[in-house]
Amino acid sequence: MDFNMKKLASDAGIFFTRAVQFTEEKFGQAEKTELDAHFENLLARADSTKNWTEKILRQTEVLLQPNPSARVEEFLYEKLDRKVPSRVTNGELLAQYMAEAASELGPTTPYGKTLIKVAEAEKHLGAAERDFIHTASINFLTPLRNFLEGDWKTISKERRLLQNRRLDLDACKARLKKAKAAEAKATLWNDEVDKAEQELRVAQTEFDRQAEVTRLLLEGISSTHVNHLRCLHEFVKSQTTYYAQCYRHMLDLQKQLGRFPGTFVGASEPASPPLSSTSPTTTAATMPVVPSVAGLAPPGEAALCLEEVAPPASGTRKARVLYDYEAADSSELALLADELITVYSLPGMDPDWLIGERGNKKGKVPVTYLELLS
Repeated sequence: MDFNMKKLASDAGIFFTRAVQFTEEKFGQAEKTELDAHFENLLARADSTKNWTEKILRQTEVLLQPNPSARVEEFLYEKLDRKVPSRVTNGELLAQYMAEAASELGPTTPYGKTLIKVAEAEKHLGAAERDFIHTASINFLTPLRNFLEGDWKTISKERRLLQNRRLDLDACKARLKKAKAAEAKATLWNDEVDKAEQELRVAQTEFDRQAEVTRLLLEGISSTHVNHLRCLHEFVKSQTTYYAQCYRHMLDLQKQLGRFPGTFVGASEPASPPLSSTSPTTTAATMPVVPSVAGLAPPGEAALCLEEVAPPASGTRKARVLYDYEAADSSELALLADELITVYSLPGMDPDWLIGERGNKKGKVPVTYLELLS
């Protein structure tokens, strides 16, 4: 019991001494041991690493899960060390609604068939998103959290110890200075000077030892950067894979929908916006129009008589192909990405399609696969 009381009294005395030293330093009434420039740079670098890691972590969490309530729920499950329940992605939920709508509105109607096709694509997109979130969480978010909750906490703990050792050292320096000042007035203070010098040597040793421990941890931030760099590459790789999958799914969907252009004939509004910055609806409206050809039926009612179609005398336009396109039948022209073709429109033709020519080949081409050049 006496030992515990003595220890508490000693701890209280040390705390009080540090508080006095800290306060006097703030008011400029006491000297302060300064760390060397290299050490200060290591501290600043560590603080910057911690701050930016927190920001990147938080924003990546927002990117992967925009719903704040869902993020809070996942955080609570993680803190309780429980598995986060599987959650349906927005794409999968949209696919479910579209499939149910098609079933109720008529799966054999043009609208119902399209809903089913789009639902399948949205389901694939949702599954790809789920894989991306899972991969990014493991390869990117988890290492960042481990740094903040592991390495950084250790660094912070050792920095606090170093601060205490520094306060103890400076307090010892102040006591020795006072003892020497008193010694100049009376020889009776020799013992006090010896005691103060001994305390200073001990404090200096403890400070130097703690400074070295802290320095090694701070220099380890370089290894942290290397690890985060590797994780960043993994994140970019998973994001690239995700967007590539989305692109392929949507390209396949666009091809499937593009094979039935007649479905959209008579629509009051143009089709979905193009993939390029040039509006296909606007450019298609300014395309040279071929005069009516005898026997040429409107699109969707009969096959085009491509042999009777000739470029208009008023001129044509060049277009750059954005993506590969596989012709669905003989009336369409297969396309290769980045090639240049000649295009023009026909009277009454679906605005989502143009006539494309490449050499001696011609056929219908979807506008959304083209960038019309001036």
